Amino acid sequence: MHADARKLLWDARQAADRVAQYTAGKSFADYLVDDMLRSAVERQFEIIGEAFSQLRRVDPATAAAIPELPHIVAFRNILIHGYASVDNRLVWGVVEANLASLRAVLERLLAQA
Repeated sequence: MHADARKLLWDARQAADRVAQYTAGKSFADYLVDDMLRSAVERQFEIIGEAFSQLRRVDPATAAAIPELPHIVAFRNILIHGYASVDNRLVWGVVEANLASLRAVLERLLAQA
């Protein structure tokens, strides 16, 4: 694994852990009414997507071990460039359906580094 890859994976894991922390015990209704929560969650997903975008460049082999990496980077691009039309259901759906598995992959990769 490339030396920079470990830092990028660590950054992504920290961001994913923050999303889990921020959303623990929260519902979609809570998410909708809390501007700060939405902003915090979106920012952490942006960090994950940017870390993975850089990971593709510095260590393609490690990046290939992350399922759905291209979709995660695309999600980051939507959050940053399409900020005016972010679909809150989509973001919350990622929290509920994909965050736990992403955190597990990041833990596994960091344990191997």
